[in-house]
Amino acid sequence: MNNIQSDSYTVYFNDSLTELRNFVEQGNYSRVFILTDEHTTEYCLPVVKQYLDELDNFDLIEVNAGEESKNIDFCIGIWKTLIDFGADRKALMINLGGGVITDMGGFVASTYKRGIDFVQVPTTLLSQVDASVGGKTGVDMDAVKNIIGTFTQPKAVFMYVGFLETLPPRQILSGLAEMLKHGLIVDAKYWDQLKVSDLSLPAEELVHRSVEIKNEVVIEDPQEKGIRKALNFGHTVGHAVETWSLMNDADPLSHGEAIAIGMICEAWLSNKKIGLPDSQLLEITEVLSHLYKRYKVQEDSFPTLLEHMQKDKKNQNGQINCTLLKHIGEYSIDNICTEDELCDSLRYYASL
Repeated sequence: MNNIQSDSYTVYFNDSLTELRNFVEQGNYSRVFILTDEHTTEYCLPVVKQYLDELDNFDLIEVNAGEESKNIDFCIGIWKTLIDFGADRKALMINLGGGVITDMGGFVASTYKRGIDFVQVPTTLLSQVDASVGGKTGVDMDAVKNIIGTFTQPKAVFMYVGFLETLPPRQILSGLAEMLKHGLIVDAKYWDQLKVSDLSLPAEELVHRSVEIKNEVVIEDPQEKGIRKALNFGHTVGHAVETWSLMNDADPLSHGEAIAIGMICEAWLSNKKIGLPDSQLLEITEVLSHLYKRYKVQEDSFPTLLEHMQKDKKNQNGQINCTLLKHIGEYSIDNICTEDELCDSLRYYASL
């Protein structure tokens, strides 16, 4: 796979962990910190350490795994650790983990002493094809996802697909939702390729294509003023469902499971509001319903789901703003949806 050049950094695919070692050695950093959770400490850190075994000034910071850790309290703990270890502006943060680690680690690094260098080493399919690329950092607050954060680019991203072999099937499915979204919004051929591929462990070329798509979008619109909003397809409803599940379910939905629900709902909105063909709505519904287990969306949850949607950072002038599809492979941004329309989309999903 060819490396991918983003606006100000490189996404390494070829021999990426050797490239990580070279990057650290050439960076002349005063200290190096690796941020992990307990899972990446066990399964991924030993692999990385093989390439960084000559580092004398390597320090580990570990946080609890899961979205519940992605908040300002955990950031404070990391900032305090950096202070305790004497981290200066020449320190480097290596974020080794999934989307929680890359989002939160990027935010911590971008704000500590007004910014220290950080790199992303994404270890889940979701973080490889989504969270690690594009320069969005952030944390959740008051049940609103990613509401506090910055646009700060990493110095590099290092893709090692071998980490995917450590993931349970449900985590693969979580990342797969973002890959399917990439096809739906800009590349119908890629969507068709995904439909006929073995998705139990997506091939490296599929991961590479998803990273290419996201990179092309964010280079054109780094601050999410226009085209980058295309990446929000499925996320207005999906984030609300994800937050509801996180707050109410003993075994909450993963990000990708919730986004799959959001994509079905927003495909229905696309059909009703901007003319997505009936056949393509049916196709999207069938593909996603086959891949993802049905989740019971209760009518009495709709008011709370709408409250979550009202807090979405993409909204404008108090109106709920969705990215929809004109056709598979062609998106439409800035579609205002009413509460009645959004509830009807949830009823469509519930009726399947």
